[in-house]
Amino acid sequence: MKRKQIDSSRIDDLLLGLLREDARASNTKIATKLGLSESAIRRRIDNLKSSGRIRRFTVEVDDKDLSSAITWVSVDPGTPTRQVSEKIRGVKGVESVYETAGQFDIAVVIKGANIGEVNATIEGIRRAGGVTGTNTTMVLRTIR
Repeated sequence: MKRKQIDSSRIDDLLLGLLREDARASNTKIATKLGLSESAIRRRIDNLKSSGRIRRFTVEVDDKDLSSAITWVSVDPGTPTRQVSEKIRGVKGVESVYETAGQFDIAVVIKGANIGEVNATIEGIRRAGGVTGTNTTMVLRTIR
């Protein structure tokens, strides 16, 4: 029986899906699931890292005891949004930064041990050059 050929980008998509499910899975285990050799998987992962499709491997932890907020940020039209985003990314307590279209220019996810830490992070964001305003909402519950 002849094996159906899967195109290279589809293999990469399947590989990324498996890594999203379990970033600690061994190359051998992934190779078995995809019907490839371990060295082929290692080479594909290296290529995905080099191309920037894989930026980092991370651990997702249960952070239900942390306080979280989403802060929407307005940027001065004379300041590049990218520049402000990079400054905000360096503020302690910032989990992620998204440049957005709409009423606000940037959305920031904040995590802290308590409301005081979240507030300190918001103050740090407000001090970033180019920020003209913020609007923060507290996260009450995360549904996974």
